[in-house]
Amino acid sequence: MINRDSYLQKVVDYMWDGQIKVITGIRRCGKSTLLFHLFYDYLLKKGVKAENIIQLELDKRKFAKYRSPIVLAEFVEKQVKDRRKKYYLFIDEIQFCYAVPDPDNAGHEITVYDLLNELKDYENLDVYVTGSNSKMLSKDVATEFRGRASQIQVYPLSFSEYHGYKGGSARDNFDTYMVYGGMPYLLKLKNPEQQKKYLSSLFDEVYIKDIVERNRVERPDILANIMENLSSQVGSLTNPTNITNSLKSVKNEKLSVNTVSDYIGYCKDAFIVNEAKRYDVKGKHYFDYPNKYYYMDVGLRNALLNFRQIDPGHLMENVIYNELVSRGYSVDVGVVVDRRSGEKIKKEIDFVVNDGDKRLYIQSAWAMNTNEKIEAELDSLKLAKDFFAKIVVQNDIPETFRDNDGILHMKLIDFLLTPNIF
Repeated sequence: MINRDSYLQKVVDYMWDGQIKVITGIRRCGKSTLLFHLFYDYLLKKGVKAENIIQLELDKRKFAKYRSPIVLAEFVEKQVKDRRKKYYLFIDEIQFCYAVPDPDNAGHEITVYDLLNELKDYENLDVYVTGSNSKMLSKDVATEFRGRASQIQVYPLSFSEYHGYKGGSARDNFDTYMVYGGMPYLLKLKNPEQQKKYLSSLFDEVYIKDIVERNRVERPDILANIMENLSSQVGSLTNPTNITNSLKSVKNEKLSVNTVSDYIGYCKDAFIVNEAKRYDVKGKHYFDYPNKYYYMDVGLRNALLNFRQIDPGHLMENVIYNELVSRGYSVDVGVVVDRRSGEKIKKEIDFVVNDGDKRLYIQSAWAMNTNEKIEAELDSLKLAKDFFAKIVVQNDIPETFRDNDGILHMKLIDFLLTPNIF
């Protein structure tokens, strides 16, 4: 069992807070393990009896009848009748719950939100649900749950978790991690061929099928093409218009920007990709387009391209982005304007990282082996002209050091294994 202590602690911290605990994340990233094994074992060790923990896995056939919110509510009500006892309810993949007609109000429906809001009112019941659709859960927590839900997002294994489980050489482990990523099940597989096959099958048998069914996608082939396009563009600026034009030239057919934008949205909702918006550091505003897209897991990104485009610079950038957001930071792509030549030239800071009122700037550099490369990476940071911390994460340095401008040059492995960068 892979220990995921930071996530477990978050779940423990929310116990009996009077709210629904919503655990979200891409399918197969370890949400169910966190809830049904790690947290379950924690409760048993704390003296909770197994019969007081109700477990329902809605993606499994034997629990299919509980996908009706009315049937589920009636079942739970029977289980928690003894008000003198405390109960825990675990519901896995809550997005499988469908709306049903309200038997008492013609023309109305009972939804999963009605169910959860009802369950929340049981004083002797602490409710935990997992889900793999952010549109249904993350975006609607504030509105549909009326602000009465606590959300925890789970990511695939960070490099620290991956390395902590495997042991051995951190460098060797990172080289493998950058190719195959951190989906937990990979650690059970014996060779690269099994790992490649597993990652590829996730798209065909889980992610694409899931998105198509949930959103009634009419063109699964276009969806797959968009995913491949985003895979090849990791670390590069793009937008739905550019992707549409690219696909038109390949598919030789009509394709609307709105369709492409919708399909990208479905990928975001399924936690497959994250969108990083561009932020004007001096102007303090966001640009509409273009933005960057990063895959939730680099192994999944590589699998989409049949492991043909292993670009270490862009993959390193994706790994760093995932590391930052999994730690709970708000992360944007920074833009600074260089006016020294008399023209306005936009230059990029890879990541503007915010944690409350704290901020730092990060450049990701696989190699800084020429004067031109060094100047380009450092110049953007210097143009920020403020007192926030600045870091260059590098792969090609033996040790972490600070230069004469106060900029921290951090060895990649050190950065990924350092728990607090602020």
